[in-house]
Amino acid sequence: MQSKEYEVEIGGKKVVAMFSDLANQANGSVILKSGGTVVMATAVISKDGSKNLGFFNLTVEYLEKFYAAGKILGGQYNKREGRPSDQAILAARMIDRTIRPLFDQHIKNAVQVIVTVIAVGETDPKILGINATSIALHMSDIPWNGPIGAVQVGKEKGQGEIKVNNYLPSADESVYDLDLLVCGKDKTINMIEAMAYELEEEEMGKCFDLASTEITKWEDFQKKLYADFGKEKLVFSKIEIEKSTIEIFDEKVRPMLEEKLFSNESKKVTSEAEVIWKKILDEKYPNEDEDAIKSASEDYLHHYLDGAFHKMALLQGIRADGRRVDEVRKLYAKAGGISDVLHGSGIFYRGETHVLSVLALGGPEDMQAIQGMESESKKRFMHHYNFPPYSGGETGRVGGINRREMGHGFLAEKALTPVIPEKINFPYTIRVVSESTASNGSTSQASICAATLALMDGGVPIKTPVAGISVGLMADEKDTNKFVLLTDIQGPEDHYGDMDFKVAGTKNGITAIQLDVKVDGVQIGILKEALVRAKTARLQILETITSEINAPRANISPNAPKILTVKIKKDQIGMVIGPGGKNINEIREKTNTEITIEEDGTVFVTGKNGGAEEAVKIIEEMTHEYKIGDTAEGVVVKLMDFGAFVRIGHDTEGLVHVSEIAPFRVEKVSDIIKEGDKVPVKIIKVDERGRLNFSIKEANKDFFKPKV
Repeated sequence: MQSKEYEVEIGGKKVVAMFSDLANQANGSVILKSGGTVVMATAVISKDGSKNLGFFNLTVEYLEKFYAAGKILGGQYNKREGRPSDQAILAARMIDRTIRPLFDQHIKNAVQVIVTVIAVGETDPKILGINATSIALHMSDIPWNGPIGAVQVGKEKGQGEIKVNNYLPSADESVYDLDLLVCGKDKTINMIEAMAYELEEEEMGKCFDLASTEITKWEDFQKKLYADFGKEKLVFSKIEIEKSTIEIFDEKVRPMLEEKLFSNESKKVTSEAEVIWKKILDEKYPNEDEDAIKSASEDYLHHYLDGAFHKMALLQGIRADGRRVDEVRKLYAKAGGISDVLHGSGIFYRGETHVLSVLALGGPEDMQAIQGMESESKKRFMHHYNFPPYSGGETGRVGGINRREMGHGFLAEKALTPVIPEKINFPYTIRVVSESTASNGSTSQASICAATLALMDGGVPIKTPVAGISVGLMADEKDTNKFVLLTDIQGPEDHYGDMDFKVAGTKNGITAIQLDVKVDGVQIGILKEALVRAKTARLQILETITSEINAPRANISPNAPKILTVKIKKDQIGMVIGPGGKNINEIREKTNTEITIEEDGTVFVTGKNGGAEEAVKIIEEMTHEYKIGDTAEGVVVKLMDFGAFVRIGHDTEGLVHVSEIAPFRVEKVSDIIKEGDKVPVKIIKVDERGRLNFSIKEANKDFFKPKV
């Protein structure tokens, strides 16, 4: 094996890039190592692009291997890794969103990037994977406008210091007050993924600056590597569009666009133009050997629309639907009202984007078990997002979940997690499902708003409402100082604009950010300005939400299970569980409840129709520690010559000596008391072994009357 290693220090940690012949069939590959974490990235471009006409074909895979953490997971009969975990899919999306804008989109050859996690140590494998991808692409012969750098900026809960590359492996509810991933190049940023606990805009902007400084180190490192042994890039010429085709476009398509492109029919007319233009090109280029020129000609429509939206926004401040550049579309919010059966629901409209969110509450036993490469934990708050075909006025496959749906669901989950009440205060497992029912731009942010309404309608005591908005950008290609920010972008502005900057938060600060761009990168100054624009819009949306419901409802739905909490001593846990779970299973069956016991002795009982109350009563009786002077009602369970044994509570027994039965002489115990009798008792003695002695006469001296 031939190999060579290069070192660089990023965020105070040493990183080693190893180049070898291990994957020498790939166009580019590298093994990146830091703090015990090892990832391998490979990049390959197909030999032929004739089968991939019509779009830039990029696929990214992030492969988690359980051996990387020294684990053997899986079922009894299968120990191979199965479908990618949620975290692996999200990591692949982050890599894709970072590198995709830096490819020339006219390339039709398929490009595939595969990142394999070989070992997990003290460095985040996702961050290392993004940087390894950049190195593999940059050093390869694949045309790509990199390199880029990726860093994580984090602040642990309760800590004031913001650190770079502060990796804390956990899939549980966030261990960070700030978890920010930033990717970029040339002092610009092209991808952001963040969750924060109400961080102020100014502080977030400083974090962008900090990240950019470290990103530059990554870029400089890769440029030096390329100067040493980088491959010459392949050249893929761009097909020129025939003059006659442009003339047909000007005659058949351009007039309808010029008439209605900047109106409320903007989305409709662009869709109609695509259909008409495709039909024209199918007739003009019917043969297979003309597919390449037909594909390039299809792109001409998109180039026209891109130029038209940019020109009108930059020169005249005119948007597709005629709004001001800082204007939010018409808002509508509704909490509840769908069905009394539901635990909570919310409907949110922002223009033609409509979302329905529904809440379901369960007990601690309903938490999702996370069994991953980096950590194992349980998750009590989940947000899931669905985008059915009808949402965009189309037909299509229904069922399963794609990467986009998963990414949007997790973005809303990040935005809402900082306001979810702690388990000790609200022990429910919380699931919100957002259904995108109509889409015209940023359904993910509308989902955050609708989910907030559903949570408050369901009586979940969130700390404060959360709302989200997307800010777009139209920038001059030649002069980066000429740009226009667009508040609340709709479909065409998202598709043809330069960025989609999603910012969610409360009235106090930011809770989540996601940035996607279609250009090489966006200046940090522009992003800081966009944060301020997003806050203004967010406060407006929060007013609409709180006008509909200004606080969580006082009570949860009567259809939701009831959860009661009781605290027992740690040394009593075994007694409640019983041998082989005998005791706790009997309580569950008798009361039709779910019972969860934490290591600290906190017991959560989930049930309906009085079952939770009954189970708690049994547990309290089982664990009650009686002391001298306590009184109770008991049942006589056994008679002896010297007295009677009485059971109190769940299964605590004690002796009533014959002399303590009545305030008069009792010759024979069975003369005045029988098994099964209910009697009052008072505890008069607890010996060193915890055995109890009772007295009936001290509990009630008149309970037994002497025989006359």
